[in-house]
Order: sequence, then C-alpha cells, then structure tokens
Amino acid sequence: MPSSLPATPHVDLRVESVDDVLNQVERAFQTSLDRGTLVRKRRSLGARTDRGTWVRIERRRLDKIGGQGWNGTECAALLDGVARPGWHRGTAWREPDDAVMWRADETDLLPGTPIGSSVIATDPHLPDEWWQALNTSLDALAVQHTRRVATPDTVTITQSGVTEAIKRFLLLGTDTALNHWRPAHADLNWANMTGPQFCLFDWEDWGMAPQGLDAASLWGNSLAVPALAERVRRERRRDLESRDGKLMTLFVCAKILAPDAHPEDPRLEPARDMATQMADDLQRG
Repeated sequence: MPSSLPATPHVDLRVESVDDVLNQVERAFQTSLDRGTLVRKRRSLGARTDRGTWVRIERRRLDKIGGQGWNGTECAALLDGVARPGWHRGTAWREPDDAVMWRADETDLLPGTPIGSSVIATDPHLPDEWWQALNTSLDALAVQHTRRVATPDTVTITQSGVTEAIKRFLLLGTDTALNHWRPAHADLNWANMTGPQFCLFDWEDWGMAPQGLDAASLWGNSLAVPALAERVRRERRRDLESRDGKLMTLFVCAKILAPDAHPEDPRLEPARDMATQMADDLQRG
C-alpha cells in the first residue's frame, strides 16, 4: 500500500457506533433500515429495509480491495443457474482521510435462515434436495466466465500464496502447480448458505480459483461434525479427488493448523490426519 495512505486502525463493527453509516446508506438507497433486524459482524453489517429487501454493508481496507474493484455481489447478479439472492443496487464511498472504503448492496431477502456459524458444531440434517441444489449451483458456477480473481479471507489467491502456505507439509521439490482455475464463491461456509431451501449469499470475494477451493473450504468448516465433513467429501468428490482439489484441501488444512489456532479447536486432529494423507498422495504424484 502506498506510504501516503494513513495507517488504518483495527475496527470491530460489533462494538463501534454505526449510526452515521446506516444513515448514509438510507439516504443513498432512499429507504429506511429496520434497526431491530441489524446484524453486526466484525467488518460487516446487515439489516432489513422498509421495502422488504436486505442491505449488507462492509468496511474494507484499501489494500484489501485491489485492482479488480470491490463489486463482487453486483457482478454475481450475472451468474446463471446459481441459487443466490437477486441484486438491486449498490453504493460505495471512501472515508475522508482514511485508507478504508465502505460498500453497501441491496438484495432480495434470503429464502430461509443461515444454517449456522461459519464453522458448524452440530449436524444440520439437511435433506437430499438441499445437497442436490448445492451441487447444481456449484457446478453451474464452475462453468461461468469472469476476469475476477477470488479473494478468500480478502486475500487474492495466487499460485505463490498457495505454495507458501502448504510447503511445510511437503518434501522439497514436490510439484504444487495449480492447473485448473474456475469460478468459485471463495467464502463457502455454513453462515453463507440457507436452509431448508438452499441459497448461497455473500458474494464479495468470488472469482477464479483452483478447482476444489469451495469444496475444500466447506469440508474444513465441517470437520467438527465428522459425518457432515464426510458428506461434503462424498458430494464434491470430483473436485476434491482432482490434483488441484488435493492441493486446495492441503491449503485449507494449513489455515486450520495455523500457529495461532485455538488448541481446543475440534478440527485440528482431523485436519492433521488429512494433511498427512494429502501430502502422501501429492508426493506419490
């Protein structure tokens, strides 16, 4: 980031005053936000409008936006065959004298409630129809065309970044080349999908990614429920058993097994076991 930009303080929207932001969005969209429905997360807000739609607002540092812009939800409106909320309008602005931007998008309401937190701890017992809809949407997404590049955890995914993340699991010289890139949601977790009717939302970070990123991410977020993690692997076997899918599985394991991982995270042991298995498979070629 250029040195002329001021330092950006850490902000948590769960505790910060957000009235000015909400007021600005109301003026831009000519609507009223129902404060009683306000959902506050670390760097995003959401609320229902008086016209029966939903507005999501996000704060992001300029160095996390990059050259492709920051209109993932708007761009996702063009995706065919993917179950997602319809998009109506968006607006973005920069805070004066600060190296951050805000973006707000108005979409249709979700057809159901989010299934859980991003990392799920209990089996949601989803019907077969839900899994069929998930597969239909992910398969449809994979054949779309875009120049966007996925930004999981707001970081642009690259060959070098993946190699750096997984090299501690592999013997020196192991081939880590990623050969099959296709569109991915890039934030596939249980907080971004609804049930019992399937719908996939929060499209801020979607774009081109190695085959298997979404499947591996959902698997990693299911590890606290072994049967659910196994169901994910079974449903997305074609992605996860590909070479790129194995690299993406190792990439997700590397995130779970990060140095700052909570020692009581129930995903640690199964992630270690899978990392060992994936490393052995990749090293055998």
